[in-house]
Amino acid sequence: MKLSQVKALLPTLENVTFKLENGSFVPEHFHVTEVGMITKNFIDCGGVIRTEKTVNFQLWNADDFEHRLKPSKLLNIIKLSEEKLGIEDAEIEVEYQSDTIGKYDLEFNGNTFVLKNKTTACLAQDACGIPSEKEKKNLAELNLTQSNSCTPGGGCC
Repeated sequence: MKLSQVKALLPTLENVTFKLENGSFVPEHFHVTEVGMITKNFIDCGGVIRTEKTVNFQLWNADDFEHRLKPSKLLNIIKLSEEKLGIEDAEIEVEYQSDTIGKYDLEFNGNTFVLKNKTTACLAQDACGIPSEKEKKNLAELNLTQSNSCTPGGGCC
């Protein structure tokens, strides 16, 4: 989800809620402690130099159980970060602490922002020797002809 999409949704919401893909909710008293632009410059295993930009939201829970972040407050934080940091309209990555700091993609299900699990991937599969997935065939459906089949004692095996 891009920053512009979040900005468009916030004025339509009564509350800001986040839940994880497993269905558990981020506690209602969370804080957004950071909004920033992260630029990642890297080289993949195939030698290609790449740049990736994401907008980062960091969620944090404190012991102030009465705290509730209202949509207008989050929108103001976003606008301030755009003004002061020059944040671009990029995909959002959310940091949230569970057992360790997790990084999540963001989606919206009509009521709630959903923290989607991220996965790793090789960006240069053609350059680093990862074979393409083989076509799966059902052995019972193979059409065998006399010219390409072996028989016991036939000398072809």
